[in-house]
Amino acid sequence: TSAQRLQSYNFQDRYVRQINFDVRIDPNVSPVEDSQFRIRPGLAGTGTVSFESVNNPGYFLRHANYDFQLVRNDGSAQFAADATFRKVAGLADAGWSSFQSYNYPDRYIRHYAYQLRLDPITTATARSDATFRVTS
Repeated sequence: TSAQRLQSYNFQDRYVRQINFDVRIDPNVSPVEDSQFRIRPGLAGTGTVSFESVNNPGYFLRHANYDFQLVRNDGSAQFAADATFRKVAGLADAGWSSFQSYNYPDRYIRHYAYQLRLDPITTATARSDATFRVTS
């Protein structure tokens, strides 16, 4: 699978990236591989996706306490559930994408203060924060 990036809808110069295994959105990511992921079939559940780091193979975007980190897949059912998402039409723009949590379906990947979080989406700002473009 080719490397993909997740571009922020409301900060279009920013991309999801890992830095020291923490996950945020930043402009001008260097090296660019810190913002590249392989979108894999979900580790839990059909019709879902998981995000594997390009420069840290075997490490996936995972939420814990609603915060995101890049974590090595330990093979557990809990890890699989925490690292799996449903790709849906963008909450702010249907031409983009949003990512619904597999194990907390009322929550979505969003950025808040540039940090990636797993939150319920209840406002227009949150809908924009939870909308991304999958791009190469």
